[in-house]
Amino acid sequence: MVEKIPTTLEPAAPRLILVVDDEARMRRFIRMNLELEGYQIIEADNGIAALEQIRVFTPDLTIMDVMMPQMDGFETLRLLREISTVPVILLTVKSDEEDKIQGLGLGADDYITKPFSPRELVSRVEAVLRRAEWPAPPPRTVLRIDDRLSVDFNRHQVIVDGQRVELRPTEYRLLYTLIQNAGWVVPHDTLLAKVWGYEYRDETHYLRLYINYLRKKIEKDPANPYYILTERGVGYRFIDFKRNQ
Repeated sequence: MVEKIPTTLEPAAPRLILVVDDEARMRRFIRMNLELEGYQIIEADNGIAALEQIRVFTPDLTIMDVMMPQMDGFETLRLLREISTVPVILLTVKSDEEDKIQGLGLGADDYITKPFSPRELVSRVEAVLRRAEWPAPPPRTVLRIDDRLSVDFNRHQVIVDGQRVELRPTEYRLLYTLIQNAGWVVPHDTLLAKVWGYEYRDETHYLRLYINYLRKKIEKDPANPYYILTERGVGYRFIDFKRNQ
């Protein structure tokens, strides 16, 4: 008798999310709503414990409060980025743009302002996890733009004047999208939808920040960019390097 081989695939393991907040009530709220969506949750009530949890369990995503005693979310994030690229969503009670800029500048992938609804929480989590998986490297591993600039898609690095420069995941996705459309103006909302997700199409400050980050890494003079050009009121355009190849 021939044994029948099962045709169904094993279900994927649930995504592991670390929730970091000194308020037990907030941790319970987040845990309950994300477990309903099939996520596995671990917790920490301070920054030091969070770093240890990340080292031991390697979560797929970390959700972390900014306002914590002893070591706040910004300092925890700064230390975290020295050892890990795990996606991070910051929680803040402030709506001040400077706090958001500081968090994104330290390497946060997104932020949620308290209070927030379960729907917003799940939507942001799904969007950040989706971005962490995209895109796969193209068949052409290293793309030469010109004598000064090349892009290593496998390593998520740019090579500027012979020196390798690391890109954050979001910087890489943004550069990848611009290069895919080299020579064409990509509208603000299109870039936001492709890089961050459709629900972010009105968050133009994300785009301004990351365009500035990219320019500082690849441009000889970021104030007078050569590679990434601004089309005021419309979007951004990467130079049409293909014409010169």
